[in-house]
Amino acid sequence: MKKVFIYDTTLRDGSQTEGISYSLQDKINITQRLDDFGIDFIEGGWPFSNPKDKALFDYFQKNRLKKSKLVPFGSTAHPSNPAAKDKNLLSLLAAETENVTIFGKTWDLHVKEVLKIKLEDNVKIIADSVGFLNKKGRNVFYDAEHFFDGYKANKEYALKTVKAALDAGAGLIIFCDTNGGSLPWEIQEIIAEVKLALSIKNFGIHCHNDLGLAVANSISSVNYGCNHIQGTINGYGERCGNADLVTIISALQLKMNCSVVSAKKIEEITKLSYYVSEVCNMVHHDNHPFVGKSAFSHKGGIHIDAVIKNPLAYEHIDPALVGNKRSFVVSELAGKSTLVAKAKELEFDLDKKSPETKKIYNLIQELERQGYQFEAAEGSFKLLLQRTFNKYKTFFELLGFRVIIEKREDNRLISEATIKLKVEGKLEHTAAEGDGPVNALDNALRKALDKFYPVLSTMRLADFKVRVLNATGGTAAKVRVLIESQDADEAWSTIGVSENMIEASWHALVDSVEYKLLKEQKKKTKG
Repeated sequence: MKKVFIYDTTLRDGSQTEGISYSLQDKINITQRLDDFGIDFIEGGWPFSNPKDKALFDYFQKNRLKKSKLVPFGSTAHPSNPAAKDKNLLSLLAAETENVTIFGKTWDLHVKEVLKIKLEDNVKIIADSVGFLNKKGRNVFYDAEHFFDGYKANKEYALKTVKAALDAGAGLIIFCDTNGGSLPWEIQEIIAEVKLALSIKNFGIHCHNDLGLAVANSISSVNYGCNHIQGTINGYGERCGNADLVTIISALQLKMNCSVVSAKKIEEITKLSYYVSEVCNMVHHDNHPFVGKSAFSHKGGIHIDAVIKNPLAYEHIDPALVGNKRSFVVSELAGKSTLVAKAKELEFDLDKKSPETKKIYNLIQELERQGYQFEAAEGSFKLLLQRTFNKYKTFFELLGFRVIIEKREDNRLISEATIKLKVEGKLEHTAAEGDGPVNALDNALRKALDKFYPVLSTMRLADFKVRVLNATGGTAAKVRVLIESQDADEAWSTIGVSENMIEASWHALVDSVEYKLLKEQKKKTKG
């Protein structure tokens, strides 16, 4: 098996995603999780320009990682500084790591129009920067920025910059498709030419996803000698993102017979993907290859029948290999066979001809006639089965709630929810404000339950959707509310339907909370 090294840049490139902002503790937590998973190299960021990143390296100088190697990132020396006095390069040394990564300009357009220096001066800067770090005992990963665009624009100059880094002692050259605009066959043709011109066998690749081809460009390079792939968990990154390491690792190990992480660890990749999305406060994509909750989901009756007989009919791998699971989508269009298969997946033993199956089948059809849609709300469907067959008692009882919306003199809108619950025989009466009536209701519910079920603090609302079901009803129309919730392990969807949007939201909120509590209860029972 060919060994392919994984270089994770979630903490740097991933942080450039709109909506992602890491605290120092977030960075520490992600680093430790990546280390536990077995990532080879973790890029910790810019110790020179970012105090938070410097603090990260300071922390791990005292708290060593088990397997992964932390790598600081920087650039070649500033044109006005000699390498030995460049504060950026000196900060890389101060990080006290075995490996350092620097990027340099490969595309003559950047040298002329961004750096505004002579082409030859840029070559000297690359050589001086790499040489300085190399003489200080560091193994240098040299990121040839914009390499493929540079090669297409000026082949001779692009090669000259890379050769300067190699001659100065760079341990590995990483070819970067920084604009993400290259096609797989372009990458392959250029790599073949470069390997011949520079007599190199091993190299790295760093791709962005502006054409949606970052994963394809990365894994196809392995067949041409690439043994080092850079990317981010879930493909986070600027613009359209970076190469998605979750998909890359899974494809390399399970499809290309490459050695990346241990067989035991690859089974944890779904949890890793969810964990990072949770820390980043990003919605986990249902259709994410390998690890999304829809990655092995089947809705069509013919498909489901075939998968029941032989999963290979519509699944390219066993979902358990990546820690995911098969699911069958239940809707009014599905037959009883689908219902039985779905129930079995959720650990309910139904027989196609049993009265219970007929009962739940008729109930689903009636609820979907009312506007429910369980294919988009598996969490609510699981609870429906539990309630129908008395498999659990409710965690709390609603005695009543009230929501007030007040517009004050300063034009501020204030939403306040008051709620009465009975929890474990005790009366809870609480109130909370929120950004809107649903948020206020959510806050009040959590406030009432927090001391009984502190685990609720580990879940959050990831998405909230409202759909009008009968538009001709105007403002009195029935609405369907879908809520997606998420914790560090998984995401689940719940549903509520009513002519009153607050009531529909309440039903979806209650299902979301009870799903989480039921899941935690099941963990304790198994433990």
